[in-house]
Amino acid sequence: MSPRPPTPLVAGNWKMNTTVGEGLELARALRDALDGSGVEVELLPPFPHLVGVRGVLQGSSLLLGAQDCYAEDKGAFTGEVSPAMLAGLCDDVLLGHSERRHILGESDELIARKLLAARRHHLRVILAVGETEAERLADTTMAVVDRQLRSALEGLEGVADGELVIAYEPVWAIGTGRTATPAQAEEVCVHIVTRLDQLLGEVASSVPVLYGGSVTAGNAAELFAESHINGALVGGASLKVDAFTTIVRAAEAASSASAGSR
Repeated sequence: MSPRPPTPLVAGNWKMNTTVGEGLELARALRDALDGSGVEVELLPPFPHLVGVRGVLQGSSLLLGAQDCYAEDKGAFTGEVSPAMLAGLCDDVLLGHSERRHILGESDELIARKLLAARRHHLRVILAVGETEAERLADTTMAVVDRQLRSALEGLEGVADGELVIAYEPVWAIGTGRTATPAQAEEVCVHIVTRLDQLLGEVASSVPVLYGGSVTAGNAAELFAESHINGALVGGASLKVDAFTTIVRAAEAASSASAGSR
């Protein structure tokens, strides 16, 4: 049986924002607004919020993800959280976010190890890739994305339908208010789809490719109109109920339009 086409996903990465109380209040409001959505909706709160937010989301259609995990199951790694600790609590884990790569110094090799560790515990991985402004100006965007994808995915065995998501996030657009144009985002997402086909084979067609980088209520519909953008990894706007809801509704409308055209 051929893999199914990817279901659009809108994931809200809260980053290091909200107290636990504020996070639970936000999760309740988003559950009330978005339960039963026509696309996948996921919240990625800080680690201290996960148990509480899981309780809030229980019985709803919203998914829960962690913002990171370590590459080992246990050990003397003070301050880290292992995938074994997240298994059964979270649906997904985000790996390779540019803030982890460029602020905290995570290497391609470490991110690849984290991906393998997450897979051992049956967590779906949202793998983030993308170039810095200097790399885009040097016209090396595709080479950078290729390197990041190959490091994490080359030789990966047994990837099944629904076990992987890719998020393209140009580093120069994250938290800056600058967004890649729909044409720029689509160009890289097309390239990612081609590389996934080479790295993963048939299952690649089931992998959603998201765009992340200052996605807002104002630009989401234009981004989702591109045929190779299957959703969004949303930062700041995911902390605002109205803005995040508008983004999800835009994804729903684009998904319905795409289904109607097939």
